[in-house]
Amino acid sequence: MMETMELVGTICFGSALVHTFLVKTMQHLALRYPSGSVLENLFHLLGEVEIVFGLWAGLFLIWLSFWGGDLTAVKYLEKQNFTEPAFVFVILVVCSSKPILSLARGSIHFLSKLLPLRGSLPFFITTLIFGPLLGSFITEPAAMTITAILLLEHLFQKSTSLKLKYSTLGLLFVNVSIGGTLTPFAAPPVLMVASQWRWDLRFMMTHFGWKAIAAVVIATLFTAFRFRKELMNTTQKKLPLQSKVPLWVSGLHFLFMVLIIVNAHHMSLFILLFLFFLGLASVTKEFQNELKIKEGLLVAFFLGGLVILGGMQRWWLEPLLGSMNTVSLYLGAMSLTAFTDNAALTFLGAQVPTLSEYSKYALVAGSVVGGGLTVIANAPNPAGYGILNHAFGEEGISPWLLFTAALIPTLVAAFCFWPLS
Repeated sequence: MMETMELVGTICFGSALVHTFLVKTMQHLALRYPSGSVLENLFHLLGEVEIVFGLWAGLFLIWLSFWGGDLTAVKYLEKQNFTEPAFVFVILVVCSSKPILSLARGSIHFLSKLLPLRGSLPFFITTLIFGPLLGSFITEPAAMTITAILLLEHLFQKSTSLKLKYSTLGLLFVNVSIGGTLTPFAAPPVLMVASQWRWDLRFMMTHFGWKAIAAVVIATLFTAFRFRKELMNTTQKKLPLQSKVPLWVSGLHFLFMVLIIVNAHHMSLFILLFLFFLGLASVTKEFQNELKIKEGLLVAFFLGGLVILGGMQRWWLEPLLGSMNTVSLYLGAMSLTAFTDNAALTFLGAQVPTLSEYSKYALVAGSVVGGGLTVIANAPNPAGYGILNHAFGEEGISPWLLFTAALIPTLVAAFCFWPLS
């Protein structure tokens, strides 16, 4: 019985993976049908990457209900942990609020003024270095949300070349994936193993932190140098003047963000805090922009589908990880994380009792290094995708172009994390 479930779950997972690379084809097919027709709407829906894994997870659950009965599907769902999708939804909405963004924007602008450069170059460097590294303290989903919104507001203009946009997106995804490894509580793949393997703050800083900082700085400076002419000739997008947010409003929003992050493992508690936050946002609506509820729900739907289908992949992932030596595990984790969530990969690795200390490092390092190659590679990626997708035109972000754009920063990170001691 379990073998059949795993086989069908893997088929659905593989189908979802292929589907993510066909979203642009689906969008092209939608254009062949009359506007507003059923087929046009259907292909537009199938062309939205955020619904892909949720859709295939839904088909898997429908099959499970018919094959094993309604209770089989319900029991399977009850065994899955949906804390991460719920947390990403909550933190995305909170961090996209105007008071939090104003704090982040002010900090980035202050740091960018310290660089004696012109155009958008200082903004580009400070945003893509400090934004992702901030993820080690406010969690990666929060850092992704804030950094992506700042890039959308100030850099992703119509005049910005598509090449620069994709290079920035690939750099953002890689930097966020490795930028959360300075601490043991911020990056999802680290979070899955830190307690079990007793990786504390000192361990993370000495084995991961300094390498992450080096990789983020080198990759960002390389990309900035590569596009220096365009960035120096591009001025930051001027936003319409907005009313200043009172200090007490910003302080309360920051407090809610911290409390939610501190209780990230307790869904009932951070959901309760989120409900109080919504009340605060309603009372202070004159100092708010529209909260990104829809965007957050789409991201949570994507991650929820990944959780449902990911639970059926242990049968092939676990023996594969257990059969690799240190170097092959490092390179294999980098490759595998492009096709599955890196937190799921390290979680499965934690179930293999024979892993040496070097192998443990290789697994987690490879997982975070490869976390920017695809949308599904790292939990915060769908949040960045949802925020920036419309800046890439009607067809949105191409999974293949994202993959190729992330290759250079991934190689930089792979080199920086390579010393396995």
